[in-house]
Amino acid sequence: MPINRTVEFEDKFLALYAMKSSASRGRIYAEKEHLYRSCYQRDRDRIIHSAAFRRLEYKTQVFVNHEGDYYRTRLTHSIEVSQIARTIACALNLNMDLTEAIALAHDLGHTPFGHSGEEVLNDLMSSEGGFNHNLQGLRVVDLLEERYPDFPGLNLTWEVREGIVKHSSVFDTAVAIKEFNPRKKPSLETQIVDMSDEIAYDNHDLDDGLTSGLIKESDLEDLEIWGKINSTIDRNYAKISSNCRKYLIIRGLINLQVTDLIMHTRSEIARLKIKNPADVYNARSKIVDFSAKVKQLRNPLRKFLWEKLYHHYRVERMSIKAKRFIRELFCEYAERPAQLPSEIQLKIPRMGVRRVVCDYIAGMTDRYALDEYKKLFNPYEKV
Repeated sequence: MPINRTVEFEDKFLALYAMKSSASRGRIYAEKEHLYRSCYQRDRDRIIHSAAFRRLEYKTQVFVNHEGDYYRTRLTHSIEVSQIARTIACALNLNMDLTEAIALAHDLGHTPFGHSGEEVLNDLMSSEGGFNHNLQGLRVVDLLEERYPDFPGLNLTWEVREGIVKHSSVFDTAVAIKEFNPRKKPSLETQIVDMSDEIAYDNHDLDDGLTSGLIKESDLEDLEIWGKINSTIDRNYAKISSNCRKYLIIRGLINLQVTDLIMHTRSEIARLKIKNPADVYNARSKIVDFSAKVKQLRNPLRKFLWEKLYHHYRVERMSIKAKRFIRELFCEYAERPAQLPSEIQLKIPRMGVRRVVCDYIAGMTDRYALDEYKKLFNPYEKV
């Protein structure tokens, strides 16, 4: 049998504590390995070709899609997280393909209208276990995607599925599922995705906030981390457009944080004497992190974004309006499920009407949800 060069490269050159394809715990349904792609490369490709991944193009990050074409969506955010995560994984000699697959999949379970949609679905499903977008992401890849005749879902490897479930950042909550041993820490590749997610949304939400006019550069002048990058640009460029200046500052902020994360994580791996993946899983705390100095620089910026952008009155209006749309759609479908598409209705005897409605709404894009709302509640809209 021909040698899989990717697997051979991993075994020879990746760090001893990296997750390697040859050591994967495998898939739920056994499959023959590919001749020249590793199992994690196949997972990445399955994720990219999934319907759920394509729908992220029209799902809210901060600004609803119709607010403008410039702003990040869940799709562009996922790509940006993947790019940052691959850079860090490469620098730490970890598995870039596994890291990329987890990064591209980390938001597959997100609802339309961002965290507003998640909050209202969690409330509506409280009697049936609630709603969590990490757990929904696992449902998507294990059950809801329909692409293969031999098994439901995408049949991803255990390591990618663990990365989806154990994804955790300020906006996310890791789900306790016995299969993935919640007492154990996730792989270094998963931890990289967690921190890359934070770096991406902090800095790119800042970019979108400035572009939208909801926040201004003058609002940021008292933040030390902003001033640090700003002063460097002033020294190097006498005349520069405001747009180019904003880009350079965002770029500088990301570079500062990525560089610090790599350097600090290297020192932590050495300090904790991490020799293999088992050492990572058994560690008392996460290993991939920023230094105390950079945490201190980041915290005021994150507080600023929370207060001035995520709770800006226009963002609050969008959020409240979105919750109203989702709640009314859910109640209408749940009370009168005959209005659901026929292929969706077929799932009700097996899953129950409320879970089917929840899955259906969670999979919608912002645009599709708005169109459905108009069809159901606007008497002049064609159904």
